[in-house]
Amino acid sequence: MLFAVPWSGSEKLLLALLCLLTLFFCLVTPPFQAPDENQHYMKALAVRQGDVLTQQRGPAIGTTLPRAALDIHRIDFPTDVPATVRVFDADQLRRSATADAGRTGTDFADFPNVASYAPTLYVPGAVGLAAGKGLGLSSLGTFYVGRLVNALTGLALLIAALQLLPFGRNALLVTALLPTFAYQTGSLSPDAVINGLGFVGLALALRIGFMGSAPARSVGLLLTGPLLALCKGVYLPLMAAGLRWPTRRDPRQWLILGAMALGATAFLGWMHYSGGSQALYHIQSRKTGETMMTAPLRDQLAMILASPLGYVDILVTSVIERAPVYALQIVGRFGWNAILLPLLAYPLAALMLAAGVSTGSGARFGLGQRIWWLAVALGVALLIETAMYLTGTPLGADYIQGTQGRYFLPVLPLVLIALSPARAVIGAQRLLIWTAIALSLIAATSAFDSFWVHGFITSDGMPPHGSIARALLLPSPRW
Repeated sequence: MLFAVPWSGSEKLLLALLCLLTLFFCLVTPPFQAPDENQHYMKALAVRQGDVLTQQRGPAIGTTLPRAALDIHRIDFPTDVPATVRVFDADQLRRSATADAGRTGTDFADFPNVASYAPTLYVPGAVGLAAGKGLGLSSLGTFYVGRLVNALTGLALLIAALQLLPFGRNALLVTALLPTFAYQTGSLSPDAVINGLGFVGLALALRIGFMGSAPARSVGLLLTGPLLALCKGVYLPLMAAGLRWPTRRDPRQWLILGAMALGATAFLGWMHYSGGSQALYHIQSRKTGETMMTAPLRDQLAMILASPLGYVDILVTSVIERAPVYALQIVGRFGWNAILLPLLAYPLAALMLAAGVSTGSGARFGLGQRIWWLAVALGVALLIETAMYLTGTPLGADYIQGTQGRYFLPVLPLVLIALSPARAVIGAQRLLIWTAIALSLIAATSAFDSFWVHGFITSDGMPPHGSIARALLLPSPRW
């Protein structure tokens, strides 16, 4: 393949819709209402003040941070709230924005869940926080500037991936148009960087593998490999999608493999530099509800090696049990996974994804290449599950804890490309536009209503048996 498919007007429209939805979530989502955003905020603050490594003080792992910045979470917008209806209002924002004067000094901040993450993940958020501080804004205003810069970085990486992708652009667009993607990108979560670099790595590998290498592309690939590995090493094998099947002895393949090797080296280098220590933390078991400690990686790995078939059984049963949850989370589940969209939005999202596939990839591929892509996607998914078993699950548990549907977003475009026909099905592009607009409007309305109008309950809710119509047409807090 010698050229990329040019942008269409509908693709530009979908990208504009995505940017608007992302910025909407950036402004409308209350502080710390994206998963682990409080810990990501503290880590970004640490990077802003130059703390690359964390400290351990007893059971706490983190660093010393300004009390005024910490108190917007600890006092103004806490996340450990009782299971009662919670509604945000503008007065909370005003009170928080004027509270800095009475909050002087520093405190030790504990953020064990993200303590071992590489600082490169938090550079955009840290730059935004530094800019807000430089402008003389309050801690709350600085928080929102950090969010905005993080979101713009995520969108810039997405646009770069869309420009680089040689075929299947709609497969990437429909993945990004899932409300979960826009919601996470519009927060201080490093998901904006993780997903963006995952897409860029995939796009560069496919461009080099199917359009040929050039100096700029080669340098970009060799830089992206280490950055992607420092995000989360489990996504590094996505770059293997650029390997042609069954072509052999192609120098482009060695370039892709070299970038992956550089990534693995960078990951190991960071682990060595950071001390190689694993931060253990308490979790609530999804099986028993008990509060338990995550397992030391070495001990959990020994459990797998002692009974590989036993782990395969754990893997299969956990995925089967959690597949419906993954499906809901990958489409849209707001707050700390507490707010579901109206149930009709989920088949609408499936229809949008099907329309994205039906628009075609714009290129022909054999069955072997498609199977290879699906194998790469499956391999990355299994790595994600195994990583969570090793680092986020109690020792010796017969289940996998902590995996969320959003972790599979970087993998989804490759699956959709593998399933896409060469040419578009008649009417698919129009269906894609209308379903994307409808889903985005539903998501935006659901978030605004649940946070600022009717409120929500932090604990998970189940669809009511007595009023199916409400569950189909309203977000979960209204059930």
